[in-house]
Amino acid sequence: MKKSFISRVLVATGLFCGLLLAPSNNANALQFALVAKRVDQAFFIRAGEGCAEAARAQGDTCLLLGASGTPHFRQQDEVLAQALDRDLDGIALSVTHSKWLADHALKRLDKMPLITFESDLGPDERHLRRAYVGPDNLAFGQRLGKLVQHFRPQGGDLCILIGNRQDTGYQERLHGIRQQLRSRSAESGEDARLKGENGWSEPERCPLFNADNSRNTLAQLVTLLRTRDVDTIISTASWPVFQTDSYRQRVGPLFADFKQEGRRPTIVIATQEPSSAQRALLDDGLVQAYLSVDGYEVGRQCYWVLKRLSQGETVPERILTDSHVLLPGGASLPQPETSPSDRDLL
Repeated sequence: MKKSFISRVLVATGLFCGLLLAPSNNANALQFALVAKRVDQAFFIRAGEGCAEAARAQGDTCLLLGASGTPHFRQQDEVLAQALDRDLDGIALSVTHSKWLADHALKRLDKMPLITFESDLGPDERHLRRAYVGPDNLAFGQRLGKLVQHFRPQGGDLCILIGNRQDTGYQERLHGIRQQLRSRSAESGEDARLKGENGWSEPERCPLFNADNSRNTLAQLVTLLRTRDVDTIISTASWPVFQTDSYRQRVGPLFADFKQEGRRPTIVIATQEPSSAQRALLDDGLVQAYLSVDGYEVGRQCYWVLKRLSQGETVPERILTDSHVLLPGGASLPQPETSPSDRDLL
């Protein structure tokens, strides 16, 4: 993608957030930015709102920067490079490709405080950031695994839908799912495909990668349902229900056929706090459960971490946010306790 287009996207997004939540005229006001994977997805929109509103309450500003559409690490690297050239007091980055960003834009980091959110840098690059804010993605994956165990205690044939191979957050969720279904922590070889442990198996073609494209993911899900190779599908993000009307039109008739046949596939989806249309899919039986992350709270915590770093204060290495299970009819499952050392800053 040409640099001029990226520049327009970056500037337009910054202006939008600045107009939405007008910055203070205080000469001592600080300015921070969230560099998202994409700016047209509900999670990142809510994270931008949480950061901006927390900043405004303190006389500061927080911009949501990035491009629209299917994320790409080269595109994010260009946005990040331009953000580093701005007079910012700190950046929160949702990582698309850890090594690429570290080898390119992040070489210009210098002394600007950098944290990550939602998806972290990889272990080899983690020294570049000061903290991580968001869900514990390994534990999040384990909760996804517990959800499918709730619906299928005897096991099943599972396919996991995942974004990019380079995304550490999605990889951690994948590992967490497999660890939970194996009923033991990671050991040598434990991240391999499930092959009958506790009744759980993954077909050879799974997991399915979708390059963070919602249309691709919905097509993958529909194909899996039609071929009947699997009875359980986990989506590690909200791609299938990004367009709820399309999901209903394509999945609804299949579930009607399954009901006549006495068959009931299990679909569990990770998402931002669901919209009313997404909740309707749950109540109509077209999704069996959501595991949600509150993007607004993630953004709010990002502001407070960046604020304290800009003032020379120390912060925890990880600030973890909760996830919430949503089941049909408002039913709930127990919420796991967050480690005291990982609780919110404010």
